[in-house]
Amino acid sequence: MDRATFACSTAFFHDYSSSSHTAYCLPTGHIDFIEKVDSFTYSDFFRDYLIPNHPCIFSAKFTEGWSSRRNWVTWDGKPNFDYLLQKFGEAVVPVANCDVKEYNSNPKEQISFKEYINYWKEYIRNDYRSSRGCLYLKDWHLSRAFPEQDVYTTPVYFTSDWLNEYWDAIGLDDYRFVYMGPKGSWTPFHADVFRSYSWSANICGRKKWLLYPPGQEEYLKDRQGNLPFDVTAPSLQDSSVYPRYTQSQPPVEILQEAGEIVFIPSGWHHQVYNLEDTISINHNWVNGCNVAIMWCFLQDELAAVQREINEWKDPMDDWHLQCQLIMKSCTGIDYKEFYNFLKVIAENRISILENGLDDEALAKNTPKAAISTLGMLHAVFDLKRTVKVLTSLSANEDFKKLDLTSLSPPPEALLHHLKAAIDTALL
Repeated sequence: MDRATFACSTAFFHDYSSSSHTAYCLPTGHIDFIEKVDSFTYSDFFRDYLIPNHPCIFSAKFTEGWSSRRNWVTWDGKPNFDYLLQKFGEAVVPVANCDVKEYNSNPKEQISFKEYINYWKEYIRNDYRSSRGCLYLKDWHLSRAFPEQDVYTTPVYFTSDWLNEYWDAIGLDDYRFVYMGPKGSWTPFHADVFRSYSWSANICGRKKWLLYPPGQEEYLKDRQGNLPFDVTAPSLQDSSVYPRYTQSQPPVEILQEAGEIVFIPSGWHHQVYNLEDTISINHNWVNGCNVAIMWCFLQDELAAVQREINEWKDPMDDWHLQCQLIMKSCTGIDYKEFYNFLKVIAENRISILENGLDDEALAKNTPKAAISTLGMLHAVFDLKRTVKVLTSLSANEDFKKLDLTSLSPPPEALLHHLKAAIDTALL
């Protein structure tokens, strides 16, 4: 989308940048299917799906130019094992055993990609059975491990991606994954990390998704408050174990075909099955539309940790710090890193608003180039949403109990800079 098209949405962005609106639709059995690339703009996606937090499906036309769609798939739509082995054979990959429950997930191991492909071939030959169980290659950071490989291009709708912008900036991690698994492999019931959005594109194969909008998961918890491992298990019918199950609504069901992309909104719990031998590319992402949901999630996680170790509050001098450490070990982030996350996002946008971006920088595939492509108005929207969350974080009692002297700039100074940049941009 060009900048002129995006600029036409000025009034629309203004309405939402001053709003705390977040709407969750309940299952209706209907998910919008986006057919044509040319007639669907970023503004359409922002208005109809990001802000109201609604799922949708993009047709295979949105991925037909990807090299992985051409090279990773045989003429009859199956995984191209020979090509994949040639490119990635020596890689080490994470593999989960779908036949084993460990706590509320599947146990993982690290094996070579070559070993996994050999297993997969044998699994198919043995009519999808193996003494090793059903193994599913999950959460493989292929883009980070093989940056030179031209595998796919992130669609413009998903480019306002604060999670990967931040973790790329600090060089420690990313939330871009490849999944590969045989027919019958599956992912247990869950919501995505930090209650992020996710998008998932099938390179080949078919998936079935069972989706529950935010709030419905409360009806699926057992008497101890635990979510089910498998929402299709007959045990959920036992009211002595799951007392509120009958109050839950049926899940939204999606059948995802090869080439299609599924958009999963924030906080939507889901369970996913591979109906055929399947390869998919998946991103988790947060932006100005759902960063407040991420902040609420972190507060809930810290409160849960505090309840768990409340008995040690008095004898432990650094109890509040220990709660932060435990939360970070469970979620991957604590309050101080969340501040740094917001700072990096804010400073990138302030830089664009104050200094612009030259043509050479714009041509490169960088976060700042992506921000500039979406337009200055989008940068202002991001800053307004950041101000709201940063204001809440700065006033939070648990945050104020931490040693904040290492934060640079201090929260008050960053907030002042943010507000000044917004005021200047809107002049």
